[in-house]
Amino acid sequence: MESRCISPLDAHARQQAGALLIDVRAAHERALGIADGARGIVREDLLEDPAAHLPDRDAEILLLCQAGMRSAQCLPALAALGYRNLWSVAGGTRAWEAAGLPMHKPDIDADFSERYSRHLRLPEVGLAGQRKLEAARVLLVGAGGLGSPAAYYLAAAGVGSLRLVDDDVVDRSNLQRQILHTDARIGVAKVESAAQALAALNPRTRIEAVRERVTAANVERLLEGVDVVVDGGDNFPVRYLLNDACVHLRKPLVHAAVHRFEGQLSVFDAGRQRGCAPCYRCLFPEPPPAEAAPNCAEAGVLGVLPGVLGLLQATEVLKLVLGIGEPLAGRLLQFDALGMHFREFRIDADPQCPVCAPDCAFHGYSDITAHCAGGPP
Repeated sequence: MESRCISPLDAHARQQAGALLIDVRAAHERALGIADGARGIVREDLLEDPAAHLPDRDAEILLLCQAGMRSAQCLPALAALGYRNLWSVAGGTRAWEAAGLPMHKPDIDADFSERYSRHLRLPEVGLAGQRKLEAARVLLVGAGGLGSPAAYYLAAAGVGSLRLVDDDVVDRSNLQRQILHTDARIGVAKVESAAQALAALNPRTRIEAVRERVTAANVERLLEGVDVVVDGGDNFPVRYLLNDACVHLRKPLVHAAVHRFEGQLSVFDAGRQRGCAPCYRCLFPEPPPAEAAPNCAEAGVLGVLPGVLGLLQATEVLKLVLGIGEPLAGRLLQFDALGMHFREFRIDADPQCPVCAPDCAFHGYSDITAHCAGGPP
């Protein structure tokens, strides 16, 4: 059919005279702003059953999308069904807004809109999802090799509040892998150094720096009010404490661990899915003896390895907060950096688990420090 494109100014004048202005973009796109008076009908829905949405085939209809392509593509199909007075707005909503024509927009500031624009374009995230991230509170234990990339990407993604817990200070040996820190901040508390780096990246994220070691006495206080817990530490007492507290308080735990050239990752969500999802103790009922599990300071670690695993931890946190995708609950992901291999194993909930079995009562937090290999996070 002949070109039926009109300028936004002409479209607005026709709208004022009674023409129907139809925005054919997806709902998550319209949520970021729509021309005043426009009616939102997703293109696929419109083309599937035009008569249900536009019963009058003689009405003047103006189609609008983001840049003018999708609306123009609708014209031939609608014309073939007998619609006689169709127009596509050239340049779409972008041109409409650039022309200074009236828009209805959500109450978001320019920084929010620009900073998270790539998230806002994703149907799986959009404005509603970004609001969820903004409202989320995440506890991240360890501001070291795993915690650094996890915290960086969670802050960049717009997680509203990060509670960072670590009792250590920055050491020169950390800088090979702990990218939150710099040479100038050697000797500074890791949580303070991390807070500086994250505030520079995204001042919208609230950073709560807690210079403490996780213990049985403070673990529940540290978990208070958070939505997801990230285990970014490097010692078994903390792993078991976090696991038991997350089961008891019904919090999902995103676990990762690294050793030399290998790492592992899982989500333990037994607190919210008793009898269905496993906890850390279902996989490792008891900690290994100290000589069987040397820490990074003793065994060494490839610098980029915790970066890979910490990034994957951040990915799992975002999925949990947004409620999208398939979290790693009930699955263990292993990564071999030398072979560049990922392997996945199923983990079943242990019906006899002393912590997460469906009928198991909570008996408090046991002190396993004496049996574990410890080390700095």
